[in-house]
Order: sequence, then structure tokens, then C-alpha cells
Amino acid sequence: MDKIIGAIATIIHDKIFTKMLNQRLNKQLDFIIEIDRLKHILRQTLLTDASRRENTAEHSWHIAVMAIIFAEYAPKNVDILQVIKMLLIHDLVEIDAGDTFCYDIQGNQDKAQRETQAANRLFGLLPLEQGQELRVLWEEFEAQNTPTAKFAAALDRIQPFLHNVQTEGGTWRIHGISRSQVMKRMEPVADGTPELWSSVQKMIEYCVAAGYLKDA
Repeated sequence: MDKIIGAIATIIHDKIFTKMLNQRLNKQLDFIIEIDRLKHILRQTLLTDASRRENTAEHSWHIAVMAIIFAEYAPKNVDILQVIKMLLIHDLVEIDAGDTFCYDIQGNQDKAQRETQAANRLFGLLPLEQGQELRVLWEEFEAQNTPTAKFAAALDRIQPFLHNVQTEGGTWRIHGISRSQVMKRMEPVADGTPELWSSVQKMIEYCVAAGYLKDA
């Protein structure tokens, strides 16, 4: 009888475990399918051949690779693996909140609120500990209070900047952006990766001289 009871208990335990495993996997699959929507979120930034606007998934991939290539310019105490994770997930909130153009004053007024609501929903799709891990990374990136987050934020500014240089002003010319606006936008680079800041400044001056940026 004890053996029968033991066998029944094992079967019940296995079924419960399998159900729990399936629930976990289903949550993970739901999240993976949901984030595919990021491919439909268009940014203002043009591709380097100026053929179309990039989507946010392309942007996230691009800066994640930049983190690998530019790792040698990261200040001490920067965790490159954490940087890559941040850059891959930091804009997932745009699935709900949309992309807010960095020079759109009105659109940026409620940006934080919209993105927080999106983070609640999206990271809430995952199993609890995974959702919490990504939420903490996202919040660290947003706060920019650590060397890792500052480096990640610097790369996030550099990527569209390089696209605008490559497309002879691209988004800047479309929206009439000036040198002072770009300098303000690029300030996190000076703190996040000082070694690259002088190169950014030189490129800004080149773009002004070439007429890609308004000299104001």
C-alpha cells in the first residue's frame, strides 16, 4: 500500500511540476511573441543609406553590437554584459508608448509616465524573477546613476548621431535642428564615455561647416 501511495504521490508531483513548467514556458513564449511588435515601431532616424526610417528593434540591435565594439572606450567599473542587456531591452516600452522624438518638447512631457505603464505590462508578462530582473535593468538605464548605465546611455545617443552624420544631416535637416540642440542632446557622452566625446564634438563642428546642422 505504501508503494502505491508513493507512486500516486510521485505522479501527482510530476503533473504539478509539469503544469508549473508549462506555465513558466507559456509566459516566456508570450513575452517573446509580444516583443516582436518592436519591429513595427518607427523612429525618426533614417537608415545610413537614407532609404527609410529605422525601427526600434533595429536600433536596439545596432547599439548592442556597438557596446561590444566600443567596449575598449568604457570607463572602469562598466559591466559590458549588463550594458548589452540594457540596450537590448531599454526601448521595449515603445511597443506601448511609441517612439518619442528626442527634440519633441510636448511629446516628452508625459514620456516617463507612458513608458512606466508600458514597463509594468510588458515585464509583467514574464515569470516573476525574470520580469523583475529586466525591470531593474530598465530602471537603472533610465536613472543613469551608474557607470554601466551612463555608458549604455552614451551609446544610445551616439548611434542616431552617426546616422545623421552619414545621411548629411538626415533628421536634423528635416526638423531644422541646431548645433546647440545637438550639443545638449549629446552631453551624456562626455560622462558616459569621455574618450569618445572629443570625436563627437569634432563631428558636430564638421556637420555645421558642411551645412548639415544649423549654426545656432
